[in-house]
Amino acid sequence: MMLVAGLGNPGGRYAGNRHNIGFMAIDEIARDPAFSPFSKKFSGEIAEGVIDGEKIVLLKPLTFMNESGRSVGEAARFFKIEPKDVVVIHDELDLAAGRVRVKTGGGHGGHNGLRSIDAHLGTRDYKRVRLGIGHPGHNDQVSPYVLSDFHKVDREWLDPLIENVRRHFGLLVKGDDALFMNRLAPTGKVPEKGEATVSAEKRKGKSHIHQARSGKPSVAIPEKGPMAEMLKRMFGKTDS
Repeated sequence: MMLVAGLGNPGGRYAGNRHNIGFMAIDEIARDPAFSPFSKKFSGEIAEGVIDGEKIVLLKPLTFMNESGRSVGEAARFFKIEPKDVVVIHDELDLAAGRVRVKTGGGHGGHNGLRSIDAHLGTRDYKRVRLGIGHPGHNDQVSPYVLSDFHKVDREWLDPLIENVRRHFGLLVKGDDALFMNRLAPTGKVPEKGEATVSAEKRKGKSHIHQARSGKPSVAIPEKGPMAEMLKRMFGKTDS
């Protein structure tokens, strides 16, 4: 038996957030007819089913991200699932958008959901499926970035990624992590490094007012009088 937990925050307000990519993956896996409908239990929502002959418990903690471990710990203890049979799917800032890495153990990397799970399981020896969302570029932008929705253009890589998590999850169940990662190699347009958000340099571009004033006027400027002086100041024209 395996416990597969996807991390995110509950409620419609957060449903489309980058931080909720773990929830998105769990919802996609649960579309398989082999799974039961979700029910509320263990401070979360669970669905039970079978993948490649292995019983799987899907879990979406409803505790908010920082307390994810409470839900994961409750479910693991109830089903008597060892940490080595726990899989956590979560967003990863340190991976380019659309990239996937699977590893067992290691640090939490500042991810509060993982930090909570470490504490409640009493170990770091569980499997993590890290789904890259890219980095905004500056640490002070991380919180608003992860709590913002994916952009429409992100669907070019996000939808195939989430679908492939479901399609190839059986490889993880069999322990073939390397092939799973290979099958999830990006198939859509993946933003290059630095394209996760609009660059600060581009945002510093001229305002629409400045742009409107920067070109030559479409009408002749009077040479003399109060109106002439005002228009010269607006369009930057000075006496030579």
